[in-house]
Amino acid sequence: MAPPEPEDAGNPFQSLLGDLMNMLGTNAPDQWEMTRSFALNVATGGATEPNVEPIQRIQVEQLSRVAELNVIEVTGMPVTPDGRRLTCVPVGRGDWTIRALESWRPVLAAMAAPNPSTASAPPTEPAQPPEPPEPLGDDPTGGLAGLIGQWATAIGPMFFGLQVGSVVGHLSQRTLGQYPLALPWAPSDELLLVTSNISSFAEDWSLPEEEALIWVCARELATNTVLTRPPIRARMEELLMALAVSSAAAQQDLAARLGGLGNPDAIDAPGGMDLESLQGMFGDPEALLGELLTPESRRSSDQLTALAVVIDAYADHVADQVGRNLVGSHTQLAEAWYRRRIQRGKGEEAAGALFGLDLDQTQVDRGRSFIDGVLERAGDEGLSRLWSSARNLPTPPEVDAPGLWLERISLPELDGPIND
Repeated sequence: MAPPEPEDAGNPFQSLLGDLMNMLGTNAPDQWEMTRSFALNVATGGATEPNVEPIQRIQVEQLSRVAELNVIEVTGMPVTPDGRRLTCVPVGRGDWTIRALESWRPVLAAMAAPNPSTASAPPTEPAQPPEPPEPLGDDPTGGLAGLIGQWATAIGPMFFGLQVGSVVGHLSQRTLGQYPLALPWAPSDELLLVTSNISSFAEDWSLPEEEALIWVCARELATNTVLTRPPIRARMEELLMALAVSSAAAQQDLAARLGGLGNPDAIDAPGGMDLESLQGMFGDPEALLGELLTPESRRSSDQLTALAVVIDAYADHVADQVGRNLVGSHTQLAEAWYRRRIQRGKGEEAAGALFGLDLDQTQVDRGRSFIDGVLERAGDEGLSRLWSSARNLPTPPEVDAPGLWLERISLPELDGPIND
């Protein structure tokens, strides 16, 4: 008599999924380390980056000091909250990638948190997947659908981590400095400049490299000046965490829907998911990001975008003013930077989507129009009031109507509640 066949011998796919579940449960990688490694590989193409030449470090230090003094004069504000000097540090794409991930780690961890209440603590250990289900008696797939649901739920956070790594790695290939996105970084006495990308930018637009370096320094210093002011930083972090927690809740709901694949009754429920929709979702990463955008995160996204485009436009204005004093090609530099911003690469688009920022040409022009409108009505003095307090930050409607913003901030601030 022939020996009995294993229970799953007639279904090799089910056996494969079972093996994958066992691997995830006993030998899963640290998700954060996996994200870092993948991002670094994308940023560098898997190659070892050469060290920055000492002469280039000296050049950056000298030019950045000149730019810093001019930025302080134009803005009337110190470039750091306590007035200390910043050291502009030339780095490669890989170094920028690692530092960016660490700076944004609290927000990214909140986005990936299985429970929004744990958002403040970055995950260090991979979640343990549940045990594979027993075959369902009334399931024509013999439990295969349930196993796929369990697998999809377990692989979801890992897939999100790979997305993040890809986004940040590709972003490093185009960023000129620390702030390709107007998002706060971890406090530091250093400001990063990706000098290889600055050299490519100057070459692509036939600009003197030294002048491009001064202009980029001025713009990065101006952005740092704004984003490190305590009221501005606090407001941006508040909006980012609200968006992240909302995204985490949506991801948790998505995981529940994926897990529902094991229950035939769940497919017909509102928001249910079948095997065909699962295949489409994992075949289109942008679709997965879209699944995580809720009405609450959209509101945070609108406010974040409004502030980000105004901060970017303000930094452009400061760089242009500094450029007028220091470089002969400031007009060409400003135009080249504008063209570069509206011709975004895939990394910039994906990074904007990850953090809820809409940065297309319409939004870029929206921020520029606001800054121009304030300058026309109130000059540099009116513009300086932007960053004096959280109360003075423009709302999304006010970004489209700078006159209304000026009227509002001119009203006396009420110390107590309004009496009807």
